[in-house]
Amino acid sequence: MKTAVLNIFRLEENPRRGLFAFEWAVLVYLALTLVMIFFTYTKLHNPDSMIWGRMRVVAITASLWAVYRMVPCRFTVLARVVAQMALLSWWYPDTYELNRILPNLDHLFATWEQQMFGCQPALLFCQQVPHHWFSELMDLGYSSYFPMILVVLVFIFLFRYKDFERAAWVVAASFFLYYIVYVLLPVTGPQYYYGAVGLDEVAKGVFPNMSDYFNTHSERMVSPGWSDGFFYHIVENAHNAGERPTAAFPSSHVGVSTILMLLALHTKNRWLCLFLLPFYVLLCVSTVYIQAHYVIDAIAGLLTGVAFYYLFALLPKKI
Repeated sequence: MKTAVLNIFRLEENPRRGLFAFEWAVLVYLALTLVMIFFTYTKLHNPDSMIWGRMRVVAITASLWAVYRMVPCRFTVLARVVAQMALLSWWYPDTYELNRILPNLDHLFATWEQQMFGCQPALLFCQQVPHHWFSELMDLGYSSYFPMILVVLVFIFLFRYKDFERAAWVVAASFFLYYIVYVLLPVTGPQYYYGAVGLDEVAKGVFPNMSDYFNTHSERMVSPGWSDGFFYHIVENAHNAGERPTAAFPSSHVGVSTILMLLALHTKNRWLCLFLLPFYVLLCVSTVYIQAHYVIDAIAGLLTGVAFYYLFALLPKKI
């Protein structure tokens, strides 16, 4: 134990001079969206705060790089990773600020869902299985998203450190690729679209084009399930704090959790995989149950999660 702690703070003999790959992912996404802000400045609601927010991200990244250069050790590497992972929750609602100036596409996805399944699974799932215990399992699964990220990255940091930077790069690059899709493909998901259209109309198979409705409306339906449940309140509080009508297709919850499972498999640690597996299954199913996603969002999340993992994991080691 003492040796493990000392390794975390032991100075590196050949510290990295430049930025890590996951930090380059942040800066590339920052630059791309900054260009978008400048070209759509007059149409955005909060362009100045978006620009200054990006400057703060640059300052944080530069400061942590400087700290690492002064004290190059595993602990300061960890600090750089933790900072960028924590900022992912800041970047998420930012996608709404950019995509809400585009016409909404939920009517197309709800129509495709109806054509594929003959119904709206996100509407019927929670109605067919309303039991308190099942609702809590769904909310437990959905709320395990960020803890899964923490568990996988901490495990790799402690026991597979040589893979730590690569794992951080795969997770960060995948997140930002999802965010680019969300900016360009404005789909809100059932929890916003169903509420805007009306559940009676949705049940009849009526899916009107909402056009620019979500540019000025961000009302969300309350999640279905047992409203007195512990995990239900965790999910609802998280949604109230940071959810926006954005980021439905593909499901990054399914996609990133799939990437985490593949990272866990790469460690070849059976106990880590077995520990994560039930949370992964519950999370994938829960995205539809709580009406955050259409089924086609979850399927696309699974497929893109596998694709993103192999895309970013197989890139050259020095990026």
